[in-house]
Amino acid sequence: MERGALEDLHAVLAIARKGTFRAAAVELNMSTTALSHAIARLEANLGVRLFNRTTRSLSLTGAGRIFVDEVGPALQDIRGALDAVRSERDTPSGTLRINAAPFAAQAIMAPLVIEYLRRFPDMTVDLVTEGRLMDIVADGFDLGVRVAGLVPSDMISVSLGQPQRYAVVASPSYVASHPMPMAPPDLLKHHCIRVRLPDGALFRWRFEKDGQTIQLDVQGPIILDEANLARTAVMENVGIGYFMEQNVIEDIRAGRLVRILDDWTPAFPGLCLYYPGRRNLPVGVREFLNLARSHAAKTLRADSPV
Repeated sequence: MERGALEDLHAVLAIARKGTFRAAAVELNMSTTALSHAIARLEANLGVRLFNRTTRSLSLTGAGRIFVDEVGPALQDIRGALDAVRSERDTPSGTLRINAAPFAAQAIMAPLVIEYLRRFPDMTVDLVTEGRLMDIVADGFDLGVRVAGLVPSDMISVSLGQPQRYAVVASPSYVASHPMPMAPPDLLKHHCIRVRLPDGALFRWRFEKDGQTIQLDVQGPIILDEANLARTAVMENVGIGYFMEQNVIEDIRAGRLVRILDDWTPAFPGLCLYYPGRRNLPVGVREFLNLARSHAAKTLRADSPV
């Protein structure tokens, strides 16, 4: 297949993923006009429209949805075959596309992504953060990074070696002026920082102790959708917050935040890389997985008692 034809196929997937021609053009490093011409050319060759377009909205047609569902996985196979040929080179080259939850992207940035780029300077990493769980095959990603329990069952997963914890925290001033919660239901008497998930639902706080699990719909004066904003609200004495531990651990150690209900937030299986089970993984993917496994082994050794 000619290079231009492959680029046109990738263009359709990028538009479907991003939702606008402008955002897709930025991702593809091309002008909006060039992208529009590419889609028009492909639609003319196929004899069908792939997108319904107005001045205010963009959506896939029925044919466009079939195209995305069928061509997405096929393009992954083509990329894998091309990368398998390139693997004859001594050094991997190309683009590695990774989809991750925002906090997961932060966790892998220094130990994996930056180290990977140092080792393989001919590679480019396209790291996309997304709160909602995505189909990495249909959306053109090589790897995903999620909490172990969210990895789809048809994917192969590689543990990153470190369990995760939640942390319930409040500012010292808030703790000094309010009774300390002794059990999760006590939180219902407090102002809490509520968080909206990417799908629009409000996040329920989860607790576990001695086999007992509790989920709470807490109440409070503010609803946010970003962890840093929630942290700011807690620091400003608005109420109690619920975070991934790594987002607030330095504040806890420095005394800027006080941990609450520590015995109700046990560790749970941590982050995993995951990928589809193809026989011939691209060399760039293989090297990233090798680095991840090595990092996980070092982490486990460091955490093991002497």
